[in-house]
Amino acid sequence: MAEGNDAEVTIDIVDVLDDGVRAAVERLLPQLSRSAAFDGQTLAWVVAHEATTLFVARLGDAVVGALTLVMYPLPTGLRAHIDDVVVDDDVRGRGVGEALVRAALERAVEVGARTVDLTSRPSREAAIRLYERVGFRRRDSTLFRWEPPRDDG
Repeated sequence: MAEGNDAEVTIDIVDVLDDGVRAAVERLLPQLSRSAAFDGQTLAWVVAHEATTLFVARLGDAVVGALTLVMYPLPTGLRAHIDDVVVDDDVRGRGVGEALVRAALERAVEVGARTVDLTSRPSREAAIRLYERVGFRRRDSTLFRWEPPRDDG
């Protein structure tokens, strides 16, 4: 999927989900998580939902990365969270991830978010270096997750 080395990274906010973006996210999602199953209806919901903003990165005409910014009001102020950051394996190291993250941070500032959080697995060393380079700081925190029981029977 790599484009020529002279192509400039551009970032777009997806306001209308078209077949090209849908196909690109379906292609990119397995690079983010082996367990994540693509669901076109959920992607359409992400694009339409007022709390989420889907960003895509392009090199030329090719979508080579995506990021979701989630913003939500709390009694302590508007907060934001970056999720599902994925850059095509073929173009990593070319500034795509940084461009996506910086665009999301700019949007969060525009709308008045007090903070922007994200999480990353410790094994994603390059991603962690990127997040620290753009100004994220590690927090002394413990992440908890609850999942509903699955009906496997």
